[in-house]
Amino acid sequence: METAIPTIERTPDWPIELKTLQQHIHTLVTLKETEAPVVSVYLNPQQDTAELREFTKSRVGVLLKSLSQDHLCHFQRATDRIGHFLSQGFRGKPQGAAIFARAGTRPFFLALQFGVPVPNVITVASHPSVFHLVELKDVYHRYVVVVLNDRGARILEVNVGAVTKDVWSARPAVQAYIDPTWTRESYHHYRERQTDRFIKEKIKVLDRVMSAGGYAHLILAGNPQMAWRFRNALPHHLSTKFIEVIETSCQNTGYDIVTSTIAAFLEREQQESLGMVECLLRKINTSGLALAGPHATIQALQLGIVDVLIMSKSFDPEGDLKDRMVKMAEMNGCKTEIVNASDALERLDGVGCLLRYKVPTGNESNESGICQ
Repeated sequence: METAIPTIERTPDWPIELKTLQQHIHTLVTLKETEAPVVSVYLNPQQDTAELREFTKSRVGVLLKSLSQDHLCHFQRATDRIGHFLSQGFRGKPQGAAIFARAGTRPFFLALQFGVPVPNVITVASHPSVFHLVELKDVYHRYVVVVLNDRGARILEVNVGAVTKDVWSARPAVQAYIDPTWTRESYHHYRERQTDRFIKEKIKVLDRVMSAGGYAHLILAGNPQMAWRFRNALPHHLSTKFIEVIETSCQNTGYDIVTSTIAAFLEREQQESLGMVECLLRKINTSGLALAGPHATIQALQLGIVDVLIMSKSFDPEGDLKDRMVKMAEMNGCKTEIVNASDALERLDGVGCLLRYKVPTGNESNESGICQ
């Protein structure tokens, strides 16, 4: 007899931090298989309700016809639980959601929501479909925005497309220190010194935030003059993380600021992804510490010698090979780089990997990049 599935009482934490997302991915890739399949659902809550309902109805109808009698009851119980969750609504205004449910003797349920969109996908398999979560982790991971104007500064920590921390610091009131004997030039110099001091203090705070959180990307926003002044005062180790200055209002909501800055972040992420493809090609052609093609890559993942899995977003092999690769990469603790568009990677059949060390003798393949 199946274990009763408890009622869902709350929506998932919002917004989600990268560390939490990583923990959830680990839970999903290490989930033990049972007699019941896992239903993986990715949805865009911002889409028209009627269109979303029609997609869900159509997709579930297809899956109902494809499942065996043994799996059909488990599938219906899992989808009932998902439907109950969706009827309760989401917290905040997420642009993407992922829900994983399993019935059977060892029921499982996990619902996540994000500040960035995901494609509408519903799958049924013995294990969860985690590719889109890994893509979110790689592409949208996290960055810091410093928003500056004449009144002060905001330091925003952005995780997976949503602000997870917002620190506001007001500038000291200049009027409280004015000497009536000062000339206009004296006042100007005093105000500049106050600004320099304020920027120096905020850079110290920023340094602590980025160091503690392990952030690798920084965007400056707000008043362009203040932002560039802040940029020019950054020490070298923070300058290397700087992406761009974006003009915004300091009064904008966190959502508006993320919307204004995320395009610049994604452009930098794409540049870094293409850099990984160049590294893949270089290592194939020189040291041999890289492989390309589905067969060679899955072999390397099975051997546990992959350092970085590099996969085209459009990579679409038959069966569940894509999810198997991503799952093994996560379980082995290696980084996954999802590349949006690269002709060079497409010529390598859409997937490759950087290796920790060369393929052991006897495991070579004839696919591109295998050491001979």
